[in-house]
Amino acid sequence: MMTALMAAGSLLLTLGCGNVPGDSSAGPRPEDDQPVSTNAGTGTPAPGAQASPVRPHGGTVNTHRVPFERAEPSADGRSLKVYWWSGVEPCNVLDRVEVAENAGSVTVTLWEGTTDPDAICVLMAVHKVTTVELTSPLDGRRVVDGAK
Repeated sequence: MMTALMAAGSLLLTLGCGNVPGDSSAGPRPEDDQPVSTNAGTGTPAPGAQASPVRPHGGTVNTHRVPFERAEPSADGRSLKVYWWSGVEPCNVLDRVEVAENAGSVTVTLWEGTTDPDAICVLMAVHKVTTVELTSPLDGRRVVDGAK
């Protein structure tokens, strides 16, 4: 009797998962052949992976500073592409970017918040990028992360 119950339970579990041994009618699942977006364990984007471009949204709540990964100057030094890791919207939304420039450095501070405090937030990393315009060319000045 116990063996029959275990066999029936195994069959129900297998059918409930949608994978019956030897049945290929379901075909491959879309997620089986999807490329990963990061190199496992390193937190760096996989070769060819693109960061998601975002613009400041404003009006978020629970706003906080977010450290960035790197800042790359444009060819003419008049802007920076700032890269960081974040979460999905509406839980992690770029609220604003503050830039403080002086003769020796440019301090960039990213601020994120949520546009929906009642949202259920999934824990999924998103590589993001935003472009920051400078009032004068970078010209050898050091870029400082205002969140650190």
